[in-house]
Amino acid sequence: MDKKLQARAPIYEALLEMREKRIVPFDVPGHKRGKGNKPLTEFLGEKCMSTDVNSMKPLDNLCQPKSVIKEAEDVAADAFGCKKAFFMVGGTTSCVQAMILFYCKKGDKIIMPRNVHRSSINALVLCGAKPVYVNPQTHTGLGISLGMSVADVERAILQNPDAKAVLVNNPTYYGVCSDIKKITETAHAHGMAVLADEAHGAHFYFGENLPLPAMAAGADMAAVSMHKSGGSLTQSSFLLVGDGVNQNYMRQIINLTQTTSASYLLLSSLDISRRNLALNGGEIFRSVCRLSEYARDEINKIGDYYAFSKEITDGDSIYDFDVTKLSINVDGLGLAGIEVCDILRDDYEIQVEFGDLSNVLAYISVGDRERDIERLVSAFLDIRRRYKRPRSDCKKYEYIPPDVVCSPQEAFYGKKRRVALAEGIGGICGEFVMCYPPGIPVIAPGERLTGDIIEYISLAKSKGCLLTGPEDADVEKINILEE
Repeated sequence: MDKKLQARAPIYEALLEMREKRIVPFDVPGHKRGKGNKPLTEFLGEKCMSTDVNSMKPLDNLCQPKSVIKEAEDVAADAFGCKKAFFMVGGTTSCVQAMILFYCKKGDKIIMPRNVHRSSINALVLCGAKPVYVNPQTHTGLGISLGMSVADVERAILQNPDAKAVLVNNPTYYGVCSDIKKITETAHAHGMAVLADEAHGAHFYFGENLPLPAMAAGADMAAVSMHKSGGSLTQSSFLLVGDGVNQNYMRQIINLTQTTSASYLLLSSLDISRRNLALNGGEIFRSVCRLSEYARDEINKIGDYYAFSKEITDGDSIYDFDVTKLSINVDGLGLAGIEVCDILRDDYEIQVEFGDLSNVLAYISVGDRERDIERLVSAFLDIRRRYKRPRSDCKKYEYIPPDVVCSPQEAFYGKKRRVALAEGIGGICGEFVMCYPPGIPVIAPGERLTGDIIEYISLAKSKGCLLTGPEDADVEKINILEE
């Protein structure tokens, strides 16, 4: 990494220069640097509104960059150690979809873990590719799905030699990492590309003693959420590509779905945040790790909680663990994770990332302070005192192996009928149902609806999980394919 180069922020610098020129706008956006929408300007601030501008020659164009955006992409590529870095303003969802659309067309196969974010399966709906799922192992004590075993990936590759690519979560929502280097070597040996969903792994590129980032492991592409652990604005991400990738074709793929009116607020936030991490990332993530480890130790002293870490690694499906993730099992309280999540927000004014049936995830990153951690720990202590009840023996289905009958595209666009949830058992689902967050489908289009899935959905609803995906927002009914 070239530190002198990383001190630059080309898009940000161009925006400052543009603002100093006091250009009179007769273009969009219609608020005209905030003057036409005073309530919004009062809310966001004049500095923000004055740089919410449209593409113009001095600021380049994201659809086909030739000047400052291209320069910013080159600087970002140097920071991440890749051949090319694309600025993305549709979140990591757009990155994941671009990766899959690049390699997969209708009828092609792609190997992936079933505990993927919905964006991956959405991409299959768009392109018509067929998933070959590697069912992740489950940690029964914690109720979480894990990474992919190398042996399971190799088996899938040997059984599907015509697959185009392998997609890897690096890490999972809970911080679990597969052996991405070995998986990459195995896939490449069989002529398959490797795509990494690094929505929760931006810090891997800048911290110390953290899991191996995808580009360092030799992956062909990686989708990186800078807005999650990197500090940029929500919806801003990087798509990283390695050697041998046709960058011009990738630009065409990106432009199929990405807006032609890219927000310069998002673009500059990527530029500034990359510069910050490139110059200060080592120090920043040492602090993040220290805060996370302190919180983990203090929570584990309380009793009835288990904030897990590297001790759960096994060298295979839990090859490594991201210690910045404060994942806490709450089974000992007799409460569901989503219930603890709601209590933290409603009683203590603390918003954690999410809660599932057994766990809570508190996301610790560049903006956290010691006093925030103390407040979180104190809240967990008080919740145990006030709310602990006998441990529940309810079943946990964080991951249910799917019965895939047809491709997601065939099911999503197929002729369907709506039935009561319980009446759909045995039918082929035509839509998604998922708890959000984390956005991993409980069932996806093309999969058979089973009693276990219905039981999981009912349990999740009873605990207050936000269920999204189906046409019926109350998830009382579901669309299944007509026979």
